[in-house]
Amino acid sequence: MASQAVQLRIEDTHVVMDNGILQVYLSNPAGFVTGIKYNGIDNLLEPNSKNNDRGYWDVVWSEAGSAGTTGTFEKIVGTSFNVITENEEQVEISFTRKWDPSLKGKLAALNIDKRYVMLRDSSGFYSYAIFEHLKEWPAFNIPQIRTVYKLRKDKFHYMVVSDNRHRFMPLFEDRLPPRGQELFPPEAVLLVDPVEPEFKGEVDDKYQYSCENKDLKVHGWISSQPKTDPAIGFWVIIPSNEFRSGGLVKQNLTSHAGPYSLSMFLSAHYAGEDIVLKLQPNEAWKKVFGPTFVYLNTLSEGDDSLQLWEDAKYQMNEEVESWPYDFPASEDFQKSSQRGSVSGMLLVRDRYVSDECIIARDAYIGLAPPGEAGSWQRECKGYQFWTRTDEEGYFSIDNIRTGDYNLYAWVPGFIGEYWNNAILTITPGCEIDFGNIIYEPPRNGPTLWEIGIPDRSAAEFYVPDPNPKYINKFFVNHPDKFRQHGLWERYADLYPNEDLIYTIGVSDYRKDWFFAHVTRKQKDGSYRGTTWQIKFNLDDVEASGIYKLRLALASANLSELQVRVNNPKQDPPLFTTGVIGKDNAVARHGIHGLYWLFNIDVLALLLKKGVNTIFLTQIVASEPLPSPQIQGIMYDYIRLEGPNPFFP
Repeated sequence: MASQAVQLRIEDTHVVMDNGILQVYLSNPAGFVTGIKYNGIDNLLEPNSKNNDRGYWDVVWSEAGSAGTTGTFEKIVGTSFNVITENEEQVEISFTRKWDPSLKGKLAALNIDKRYVMLRDSSGFYSYAIFEHLKEWPAFNIPQIRTVYKLRKDKFHYMVVSDNRHRFMPLFEDRLPPRGQELFPPEAVLLVDPVEPEFKGEVDDKYQYSCENKDLKVHGWISSQPKTDPAIGFWVIIPSNEFRSGGLVKQNLTSHAGPYSLSMFLSAHYAGEDIVLKLQPNEAWKKVFGPTFVYLNTLSEGDDSLQLWEDAKYQMNEEVESWPYDFPASEDFQKSSQRGSVSGMLLVRDRYVSDECIIARDAYIGLAPPGEAGSWQRECKGYQFWTRTDEEGYFSIDNIRTGDYNLYAWVPGFIGEYWNNAILTITPGCEIDFGNIIYEPPRNGPTLWEIGIPDRSAAEFYVPDPNPKYINKFFVNHPDKFRQHGLWERYADLYPNEDLIYTIGVSDYRKDWFFAHVTRKQKDGSYRGTTWQIKFNLDDVEASGIYKLRLALASANLSELQVRVNNPKQDPPLFTTGVIGKDNAVARHGIHGLYWLFNIDVLALLLKKGVNTIFLTQIVASEPLPSPQIQGIMYDYIRLEGPNPFFP
């Protein structure tokens, strides 16, 4: 059977892209996706929602100088429609919105071009957008850019985020009073009287289904159909991380009760204000977000509906292999021939671990705009290109957009990170071979003791069972135990009279080190700071030596960590971080946010032969707690090094 050519129908109020497999309806000239017709269903999107509330791009923005991660929520409304490409193989259409000074304070100061593409024989459609800010326009902030699809609530009930996170989901109505009871933070809702009794007593929270960028390539929904109808899959496929901010382990939302499916391009979640895009006075900026792919599939009657997920993963791999696409018509989207590549081998030199260089297996290495060590975590204006090294430490990054970059890397198992501050200029067709790159992690002397695993996550520490009143049954006996609600409040339950005390050589961090150093909730509802103790024995103290305490944090939120040695009342403390962090990862079940590393000199005169104690105090405890924030930190790894015997 011959395939159907792609067709474009233009009406007064809408346009339709049709390739015989599906039809996509878009409002004209606003550019909202109002309908998706597929497999005999008139609309996979929620028909009872308004036309501008089914499939859309949005942006959150605020005036220059504003603090925080909130602002004006704006659905992007096109004012002009144009046909970019129209032939039997492909249709690409554009919905643009121009900005001028008369719109100051009303709309984000951006020119925005929303593009939609349909290809012949393709079971889906693509979407991308070009955002542009001209130099003479006002400075302002952008905390969020994303696309949203709201699916039919009468058909899509089974959500899939990953191989080990897929389930039937409650209805959006179950989250609303009186069926749902809002908890703290307010995104979490206790389902007290859901339509489906199986969900009664569960906590639903969209942040329980967040995902790291490296794993966030496909997610979506499977329809719950009568036995006479085949199931349908609706999938959002994100084939590249180059246009997403914050690197491979930045976490973003996926799908959640509604049913909704998202593509998060810029988001302050798990990073906070540090990753808000702040356009400065006289700063020009342009960036292409996407394309992403909405993929639809269906099964024959009687087949296991999860085969749709397996097929979606196969399609995702096909899209990844096809990146960068050759079909987008915008000159701002660089094709493969316009890009360059880099390669090399990453090694680690830590003479206290090995006399030889160590192969950096599964290390993260990438190019991001020039900055400082670790700046890629907070970078949000440009493009980033990351990969993982193989078993031999080798890496290759292809299809890098032209421009100036620094090379960054970090290696699980070692603290700190590699940063090459030399400007690397990528030109079309370039092939840059770095050869052997040697990373020397921070190290002053031999390890006397350590707690945890240096992998930028608190997952290895003790995660308690949730309060029985606030359980998401799906995460019982699940590897991601940390995604249960309210675990931070279990600290006071487990340590009712005194704070955590950890004894080197006796305690086990997997059982005895609570995953989050949080405030203690008092019986009167107020909060106070907490002091954890690390007790360790020294057979001897090198009188003239300097010891080094390495504190690697996996997360920090509105916290100040103070360090004292052998004197809990030491004033001032030996070290303080000052108030740091706004990633709110504890409240959002993230197990990590942004990475921090502090290197603290401990003079020998502060230590003694025999038992010593390090006091770690998270001192900030606001009353009332600023909603929806949880104050606290998560540790990644702690190490005490002895004096360097080679350099007295």
